[in-house]
Amino acid sequence: MVRIFDTHAHYDDSAFDADRDMLFGEFLEKGVEKIVNIATDIPSSEQVLDMVQKYERLYGVIGIYPTSMNGLDMTTTFARLKQLAHASDKIVAIGEIGLDYHYDDTEKSLQQQWFAAQMNLAKELALPIVIHSREAAQDTITVMRENHAEEIGGVVHCYSYSKESARDFLNMDFYFGIGGVLTFKNSKKLKEAVSYIPLERIVLETDAPYLAPEPHRGHRNQSTYLTYVAETIAEIKQIDVDTVYEATWENAHNLYRLKLTNDKNK
Repeated sequence: MVRIFDTHAHYDDSAFDADRDMLFGEFLEKGVEKIVNIATDIPSSEQVLDMVQKYERLYGVIGIYPTSMNGLDMTTTFARLKQLAHASDKIVAIGEIGLDYHYDDTEKSLQQQWFAAQMNLAKELALPIVIHSREAAQDTITVMRENHAEEIGGVVHCYSYSKESARDFLNMDFYFGIGGVLTFKNSKKLKEAVSYIPLERIVLETDAPYLAPEPHRGHRNQSTYLTYVAETIAEIKQIDVDTVYEATWENAHNLYRLKLTNDKNK
């Protein structure tokens, strides 16, 4: 049975302004039952709060992206994040937070400072974290260890590192967000990692509107395309695709500490 939980999307993005309501109206009949929308700064965190109040099956994650803290005051920013987190029980995590070394427009030390601080904010709020890590595997692992991320819990979004790095994240009991990149022909390293990562630690994610899977690569991504990702996971692990849907459905609920629902009318 197709029951999809998209654990990471950006439906606040302007790419969905023209048909957002229509998409959300169609998702359930296509098997997409729950979605988590991820913020990257204070304005998008505020928009996420509005959206989770509007869409019944949408949940939200609020936080400051690794390159979005330039010019921000941490005290003021964290006070607002706390207000937003307490405004709805549909705010289910802090994120996406972490490190991104692809560009050099934000100091690495500043990124690490905010990453650590937001982990501690999540611990204070008793929420898991959604980690963005790009070209920064070892520093990400180091900051997580220094701040006892294993006591917080969460997911490494858009996992792109080796199976060796996966071992370090597994040792901290983190989940792995797997999306469209897995279907790309040049994703050999990721396929090896997914083969190694236990199914009970994998969740499905789109990162919509980004990173659409084959055969939609290069176009706007959306949650119904996760069927291609689930099928690829099933091929790699040599299991039935329904097993992937069932496992990732349960995993997503465990990740975000949501009550596991099996009735489509709930």
